Amino acid sequence: MNENIYLPHIMVIDKITVEAPGVKTFRLKFQNEEEGKAFQFRAGNFAEYSAFGEGESTFCIASAPTRKEYVECTFRHAGRVTSGLNRLEEGQTMGFRGPFGNSFPIEEWKGKNILFVAGGIALPPMRCVIDNVLDLRDQFGDVTIVYGAKSVADLVYKEELAEWNQRSDVKLVTTVDPGGETPDWKGEVGFVPNVLDSVAPNSDNTVAVVCGPPIMIKFTFPVLEKHGFKDENIYTTLENRMKCGVGKCGRCNVGKMYVCKDGPVFSKVQLNDMAPEF
Repeated sequence: MNENIYLPHIMVIDKITVEAPGVKTFRLKFQNEEEGKAFQFRAGNFAEYSAFGEGESTFCIASAPTRKEYVECTFRHAGRVTSGLNRLEEGQTMGFRGPFGNSFPIEEWKGKNILFVAGGIALPPMRCVIDNVLDLRDQFGDVTIVYGAKSVADLVYKEELAEWNQRSDVKLVTTVDPGGETPDWKGEVGFVPNVLDSVAPNSDNTVAVVCGPPIMIKFTFPVLEKHGFKDENIYTTLENRMKCGVGKCGRCNVGKMYVCKDGPVFSKVQLNDMAPEF
């Protein structure tokens, strides 16, 4: 492993999947196989991904730590760096630095039911945790996934959504915003918080993981509270606030907290302390 945290690993793009308009997933393998064998991370960690000559962008590691020898990232083509990444093809190389940040306390969740609530491009940070839980399925109780996007086209991981939907040990509820449905759409139509209100599982012995646009999170937390979820059993990730990843640039500072060092994973209890500035 690199001892210099600023020196990226060289990664080979093994596979590119187009998830939605402007959204791609890269499956990356270490060019140095020994580095790949030694690499370890936890669900919720993030990394810096670089298109050489363009710079770095911060994304979660979208694949689960239970799946070895590769890492995956999912990104939307938006700015200079993601435009550079978007131009890359399978077989080409890029940079990867990480893992950084804290992680979801999955070990503490064993024996509990898990509720995942995600919106739009925020499913990637949650996919890591979902796959981690599903790869250790016998260690957890009921698993419920509520996921929505603006339209059917904007739903990411369509193949995995179909796989999760076929599983008898997973309850998957997908929804699109009003007007975003297609004639053959068989899921729900409505905003994620409203749909969650009608399908939320019992909060007893249940942990909720929420990730999505700030407006979605804002209206989802009261729904969870209404259904009896306690703040200490609600988690989210704030990876979209980060830049350098190591607490040097100050872009992630929220009060006394540095999201990249103290997070990006936080419980609702911790968010309550950050509320005046968050």
